[in-house]
Amino acid sequence: MGIIIKPIITEKQTKITGKYPNRVGFRVSPDANKLEIKTAIENLYEVTVMRVNTMNYDGKRKSRYTKTGVVNGKESSFKKAIVTLKEGETIDLFKNI
Repeated sequence: MGIIIKPIITEKQTKITGKYPNRVGFRVSPDANKLEIKTAIENLYEVTVMRVNTMNYDGKRKSRYTKTGVVNGKESSFKKAIVTLKEGETIDLFKNI
């Protein structure tokens, strides 16, 4: 399994990227450290990474009501990385679509 799982394209992350065009969010492997994330981004997108900030998120407990009763479950936990690129560089996430 790779270090980079997928880019984060949400309304909140798009707002951050709009304010700071050189910051991009990625969902990464939970056991990856900042140096591994940096080298993976630089090799995959051919950009210069200045800084990597990581956040660990715990899974949320969820329940829903169905005909057969209450169904309880849990979302999986994940790790998120905000990557700051060198000034003037950007990553085009939609170029291969």
